[in-house]
Amino acid sequence: MILIFSALLFSISSNLDNVVVGMAYGIKKIKIGLLANLIIAITTSLGTFLSMTVGTYIAKFLSKHTANILGAVIIIILGVYFVIVSIPNLKKNTSSKSLAVKDVTDMVKYAEESDLDNSGDIDIKEAILVALGLTFNNLGTGVAASITGVSIQFTLIFTFTLSIVAILFGEYIGNHILGKFLGKYTPLFSGILFIILGIIEIIN
Repeated sequence: MILIFSALLFSISSNLDNVVVGMAYGIKKIKIGLLANLIIAITTSLGTFLSMTVGTYIAKFLSKHTANILGAVIIIILGVYFVIVSIPNLKKNTSSKSLAVKDVTDMVKYAEESDLDNSGDIDIKEAILVALGLTFNNLGTGVAASITGVSIQFTLIFTFTLSIVAILFGEYIGNHILGKFLGKYTPLFSGILFIILGIIEIIN
């Protein structure tokens, strides 16, 4: 049961970025179609798989206890980093270069720039660019999570499913008050979830 919970918690924290992406595109009335959404989900899932495979390989050279502690500490450090970086952005109108700590205001600009042909929707090329940006942010956490023993199989299932759902949900609430609130605090929530996951892996 703990394997499922850990994989789900990791996937949720990783896919909160997708919610922000969905909200930003929703606000700008830029449509993310089914094909584009699938491309993003497949790409992020593939990136997660590759990073977790690397983590599994690294874990072979460590004892189970050492691997678990090392991976958990890395996850916690990354979570703390996301929290620390997100706090100034909550107080000031600063812009982050990383998708992982962008709030919905930052992402609106990103959404406009990623719609390269100004068509009002995201084509395959644009979807790949967005997907690569999201995937890059998950590489480090994917390696750390697999080192601690987080299930790759469950993580891939949850990552693929939640990626699609998160973007659809983000688009839906993009123009609502709830969407603006979540968009502002999502980077902070993501960091907190990573910290919780790291603590769970340490005491597990």
